[in-house]
Amino acid sequence: MNASKGSNQGRTAQHRSRIAEGQPFPLGATWDGLGVNFALFSAHATKVELCLFDSQGKRELERIELPEYTNEIWHGYLPDAHPGMIYGYRVYGPYEPDAGHRFNPNKLLIDPYAKQLVGQLQWSEALFGYTIGSPDADLSFDERDSAPFVPKARVIDPAFTWGRHPRPQTHWDRTMIYEAHVRGLTMRHPEVPESIRGTFAGLMHPEVLRHIRSLGVTSVELLPIHAFVNDQHLLDKDLSNYWGYNSIGFFAPHPAYLATENISEFKEMVAHLHEAGLEVILDVVYNHTAEGNELGPTLSMRGIDNATYYRLMPEERRYYINDSGTGNTLDLSHPCVLQMVTDSLRYWATEMQVDGFRFDLATILARHAHGYDERHGFLVACRQDPVLSQCKLIAEPWDCGPGGYQVGGFPPGWAEWNDRFRDTARAFWMGEEGKIADLASRLTASGDHFNQRGRRPYSSVNFITAHDGFTLRDVVSYDHKHNEANGENNQDGSDHNLSWNHGCEGPTDDPEINGLRMRQMRNLLSTLFLSQGTPMLLAGDEFARTQQGNNNVYCQDNEIGWIDWNLDDDGRELLEFTRYLISLRHQYPILRRGRFLVGEYNEELDVNDVTWLSPSGDPMSDEQWDDPHARCLGMLLDGRAQSSGIRRRSDDTTLLLLLNAHHDVVSFCLPQITGGSHWLCLLDTNRPELRDGEQHAFESEFLLTGRSVLLLRLEREKAEPSREPPVGIHNRR
Repeated sequence: MNASKGSNQGRTAQHRSRIAEGQPFPLGATWDGLGVNFALFSAHATKVELCLFDSQGKRELERIELPEYTNEIWHGYLPDAHPGMIYGYRVYGPYEPDAGHRFNPNKLLIDPYAKQLVGQLQWSEALFGYTIGSPDADLSFDERDSAPFVPKARVIDPAFTWGRHPRPQTHWDRTMIYEAHVRGLTMRHPEVPESIRGTFAGLMHPEVLRHIRSLGVTSVELLPIHAFVNDQHLLDKDLSNYWGYNSIGFFAPHPAYLATENISEFKEMVAHLHEAGLEVILDVVYNHTAEGNELGPTLSMRGIDNATYYRLMPEERRYYINDSGTGNTLDLSHPCVLQMVTDSLRYWATEMQVDGFRFDLATILARHAHGYDERHGFLVACRQDPVLSQCKLIAEPWDCGPGGYQVGGFPPGWAEWNDRFRDTARAFWMGEEGKIADLASRLTASGDHFNQRGRRPYSSVNFITAHDGFTLRDVVSYDHKHNEANGENNQDGSDHNLSWNHGCEGPTDDPEINGLRMRQMRNLLSTLFLSQGTPMLLAGDEFARTQQGNNNVYCQDNEIGWIDWNLDDDGRELLEFTRYLISLRHQYPILRRGRFLVGEYNEELDVNDVTWLSPSGDPMSDEQWDDPHARCLGMLLDGRAQSSGIRRRSDDTTLLLLLNAHHDVVSFCLPQITGGSHWLCLLDTNRPELRDGEQHAFESEFLLTGRSVLLLRLEREKAEPSREPPVGIHNRR
């Protein structure tokens, strides 16, 4: 079927004289002060109509055929157009699903380069390019007009006056990430006015910024803020796509996150975060769109050029490759699709002044037909681009496609979410056997995966919890997920949670269980912030928020998914502990070294950069590493042992980290001290009220509380010879 014979074809002829040929670059709708240039990529279209609407986007006013086609770009220039104009496209071409083509000019299409969207998607059978209920399914052709149900694009004026405060430009080795949801962060915040809760304006409220700054984190990573779609099956259950991993526009902020109708609100938020010294990192979803599989709606790219934008089955091009698990996969091997994604990234990095990006299911973005390839055009483009190469680039290094798990497999210049850190830390504190050696690797930035090709420890983004899964409180309060509210019979969400309820499923009044849960939360947080690498904290975990055991709140835009700011005594105590813990990481650079700790011996200083100790105080033996029952470990960090041989005063600190996952007290022999020095206890998860300098450990044998973490600092009382080791560990590797 040739869709160029669609309805209203004759309406454009009378308007051709209004529009000049314009330019094929830049793509999208660009206002130059005199008019607007429109440019749309489609390699297989036969005609493109620009559709103009009234100021509310309700009534279609006219259709204007784009007069020129240059290098697969359809373009035209309207001299009387201006910011605020509402528009969409109708694209003509063959409707041949078996060949991968799904053109249908009866469907109004969203410009992939739209900078702002107006209105919400309203589900209707008219949204689909085929006729719902037809025996031919998606091979049929639907002639209903979808315009009343589709969001429209708005031409914007990009002008904005940025303040005097420059970007923070926090170095990677000082970076600490706070993962938050724009809506969930402020919907229950008592100081944020109701009119701006759940918006960019709410996030930049002074009380919200004060809290984030008080933690000591350096970067705020926001769950997807690109315009997205609420799935019909969720709306039918009075739920919604809360997380937003269902993008339909890569240049436009989600309309519901704007308290005003001005996209400058996003820029104002960035400016306020920068003024507070906080970087902005966006979680971006370029692996798929909201158009789904062959039975999904025609909203944008499917109707513009389906065969180009999406990866189709090579033998049956009617169907989509589904490496994302959501129905379709964008084809970044095509140069124009790759250009769209990199143009989007540059837009947010330059025009919106965003500092970095976390890429959802990033393996997809670098997959050729033969599999993941670090020389894929996307990774090459990011590495050589003068703008993107200077941004923080974080990969979620897995997907459900072939060879999809790639932790440690991304090229230099990239950081990666490290789920091995999460799993090992949780398993260790649950008391799982045989985790000591694995834990040592995670404490040292997982060098077994990342210490290659000049990559640095900060390449490992460590986390205990993230948006996907249990919160910290739920990790220590539930053995099993409780996702009944999602309406899927508790079948959704992961069953591999590595969680432990400590004797009672969910809330309890038992003081012993609650006390142990609190200590375990402190243990997990301490493991996170005292490890090498880049720590990421899930918003609300600093004061023990709960999701009532739901480990998949992607559809819970309500009190289950929102953060409760009404803190009890335990929440306030954990908040103060978290602030202190993060302050220690800032205070002691040895906790965030720029080089991997490998047990390297420094001959000049006669010390190792890290020494692993057993409870006897001796270096760990091979037998002890292999002992499945070992649950206690010491990590001695000597800051003098720099691989460069250069001593810096700030690096001279010697720290001893002790971790005991055994249920009972363990007698730990502290390293022998020379020269009249002593150990100063900086942190004890069994005594959360303890602060730097309040307690000394004088005895050579220390009773380490069951399930606890200690951090000790060597306090030198008199100068030591440069070659004398600070503790009694001599020439051992």
